[in-house]
Amino acid sequence: MLNYFNFLLHQLKGWPQQNYYLFFFSLGCQTMTLVNQPINLLTVITFIGTTLGVLCILSISAAKSVNGVLGILSAICFIYVGYSAKNYLSIGEQIAYMLTLDIPVLLSKEWNHNMASKIRKFTGKIWVVAIISTIIVYFVSGYLIQRLTDDPRPWIDAIAFSISMSAGIISFLRYNNQYFWWLASGLAQMVLWYISFTHGSASLAMFVNSSVYLINDVLAFTVSPWYNKKTRENMQQREAEYYLSH
Repeated sequence: MLNYFNFLLHQLKGWPQQNYYLFFFSLGCQTMTLVNQPINLLTVITFIGTTLGVLCILSISAAKSVNGVLGILSAICFIYVGYSAKNYLSIGEQIAYMLTLDIPVLLSKEWNHNMASKIRKFTGKIWVVAIISTIIVYFVSGYLIQRLTDDPRPWIDAIAFSISMSAGIISFLRYNNQYFWWLASGLAQMVLWYISFTHGSASLAMFVNSSVYLINDVLAFTVSPWYNKKTRENMQQREAEYYLSH
């Protein structure tokens, strides 16, 4: 167990500096948001979830497998927040993350050993499959959530759900093209939670959180090992040295 905690601690090290800057910027924004609104169970859980969620997406962009643990903990918080706002597909989104990304990452030897060395890119065929699959999930989930629940924003909810679920699957499969989906997901989440906030059914913290996610997605195209060759090579070397010494 001690070795596992040491492994998790190691996974929080060696990120691009911009990731750490973004985390502390997000923490400051979320703290200000928290203290400027009534502090209750919902706002506290939202604060915890957004803080863990930002760490999770930053660890993904750094190609570090600690996102499995962080993702499950943040997902539990976001499920509660989504239920409170009646954004039911956001609950499905978090469950999908746990099933397609978080739990598999925890169980996968491929993800837990030098992930930076296993990054790959889409072929033309996979692009087509990924886009068509996302569209199909959008229409099916939007139709079902509209028919079966009282979700006040079913089709906006469905956009965020379909893109995010696809992004989670693409991420687990180690394709760097995931960031096109994450970028679109961040925009969709901002729209969803802003509208939810204006309707009085969600905290502004979720909109702020989506904004931070969007910034991270933009950074991923520049400094993350998914796209930056130098960062990837440096991370591969550090990971190789770590596993040789353990």
